[in-house]
Amino acid sequence: MLRSKAFSVLKPIPLMFGQSNLACKCMHPAIASHGHHCHRRSVDYRQRYKTCPFSAGGRTISTSQTQVMAEELPGVLVLDIGGTHGVLENLAALLKKHFHLITMKEFLENKKEMSKKIQSIFVFECRPTIDQQLLESLPNLKVIGNSGVGVDHLDLKMISNFGVKVTNTPHAVADPTADMGMALMLASARRLVEGCQIAVSPETKCFAVDWMGVEVTRATLGIIGMGSIGYKVAQRARAFNMKILYHNRNRRRKDEEEAVGAHYCEKMEDLLQQSDFVMLVVNLTPETHKLIGKKELGLMKPTATLINISRGAVIDQDALVEALQKKIIRAAALDVTYPEPLPRDHPLLKLNNIIITPHIGTATVHAIHMMAEEAIANMLAVLSGQPIPSEVFPK
Repeated sequence: MLRSKAFSVLKPIPLMFGQSNLACKCMHPAIASHGHHCHRRSVDYRQRYKTCPFSAGGRTISTSQTQVMAEELPGVLVLDIGGTHGVLENLAALLKKHFHLITMKEFLENKKEMSKKIQSIFVFECRPTIDQQLLESLPNLKVIGNSGVGVDHLDLKMISNFGVKVTNTPHAVADPTADMGMALMLASARRLVEGCQIAVSPETKCFAVDWMGVEVTRATLGIIGMGSIGYKVAQRARAFNMKILYHNRNRRRKDEEEAVGAHYCEKMEDLLQQSDFVMLVVNLTPETHKLIGKKELGLMKPTATLINISRGAVIDQDALVEALQKKIIRAAALDVTYPEPLPRDHPLLKLNNIIITPHIGTATVHAIHMMAEEAIANMLAVLSGQPIPSEVFPK
């Protein structure tokens, strides 16, 4: 589940329909209020130190003095800075305003000293891996700040047993992920990826007049999982005059339903039978693992499209392969798979009625920045004993 740190714009797309131009993926409204809280809560750590490396109160500060000041900030462990799997350079710069950054390499080379300094861990793209051995080696660890909303890669019960809190960033991810859901629905409905391949192919001599997609406007959208992301999908879908059905553990308030024109389906089966597009927006839990399997796919319309912006394991992928091959459903559009990336010989990659993107629901410059800001606000809240904006509790 690793996303490369830079995306290149490729020229023609000589790829099989459904395959991505992007190399790999591991694993994001502006949080102005969190930025404000972040500054206020960090005053204890920052009031003695200026973020500018050159001056403070009119005095010139040397590089060595700046380094000493940084080391007196609370330590945060990251896998690395830059490179294939490390924290992006601009996010590292944000973290350095509030923390002394310690990479995994630095920690392993000097465990005795570094273990005492580390009070928090910043998890970016599911890294570093949090296991019992790491937790046992960090006696002063107080918080794990996850960048992203999904925490299925973290053993919450084990972490809680060490007295360590876990936070996530639900506010920063909602809009970009909802945008991605709409993008996948539109791209699949109008066969955009396949159409692009036809348009740029050297084999194309003319455009077929019978090459058709399906309408999104006034179609029925079934949303499974009506949390903050699911609700934002509904807000966007309303602009397309879609009929909106939803299934959720808890029914939304009547005024919330009316605001987006959503109708509650107590049984997921009813939603599956009626929807032209089914969008999965749920957390991965033992209850949602393979939530959509052969039975559920069989209930969907043969003209329906399945869209997944949650986690790959929410779908039984073997059942999905069969459903797409046998035209039990029209198409699928996935921003997530299991594993990520799929093996290059996986049967899903050989189908022409599927779109697969490399888990880029939150891969925007703004979203990644706001996720880091929200994670920082969460971690500083824990360290300063303030109310925690987005704490995640074990179930």
